Amino acid sequence: MSAWPVHTLALALALLAPAAPMSAHDASHAERLPTIGAAPDFTLTSQDGEPLSLRDFRGKVVAVAFIFASCADICPMLTDNMARVKDALGPLFGPQISFVSITVDPERDTPEVLKQYAQNFAADVNGWSFLTGDPAVVHDVGRRYGVIARKTASGDVDHILLTSLVDRNGSLRVQYIGASFDLEEFRSDLLSLVDEAR
Repeated sequence: MSAWPVHTLALALALLAPAAPMSAHDASHAERLPTIGAAPDFTLTSQDGEPLSLRDFRGKVVAVAFIFASCADICPMLTDNMARVKDALGPLFGPQISFVSITVDPERDTPEVLKQYAQNFAADVNGWSFLTGDPAVVHDVGRRYGVIARKTASGDVDHILLTSLVDRNGSLRVQYIGASFDLEEFRSDLLSLVDEAR
């Protein structure tokens, strides 16, 4: 994934600013995480070729990320970081917390390609889904989550990395920009959303 031009990235981040309050992590976890609004629903195709919607995860805390399988740098870092957090969540992962990785390259990332990608990272598909679908639908889902993606002349995909946390009720609560956000904070935020229901 090549770097975004500075002015393009600045504009994209400015556009995202209302949907990604950076103060979300300034509060201690004795306080509830802020609610940004209703998380955009979607119905896409899983790595197993089955339709899957965000509403299918109602009752669970969900982390929604955007990647593509042929990415050679940032996406593998993000996926590996999520895998590390998954391991740290223990038995909560799957029954109470799920991860969803949506491709930004649906033209190439078929269910079979995403299944192999999941296997490459030893992803536990009992709690981690990798989604693709019709390109127009996938790109619309990305846009509604604040993810801007564009193909380069080489066929690579430049995109904003934005990982979103959705609570058990389908509300968007936190968004992290980039792949190098604090993993302990990410884990703590997931657990705080699980704890809200107790």
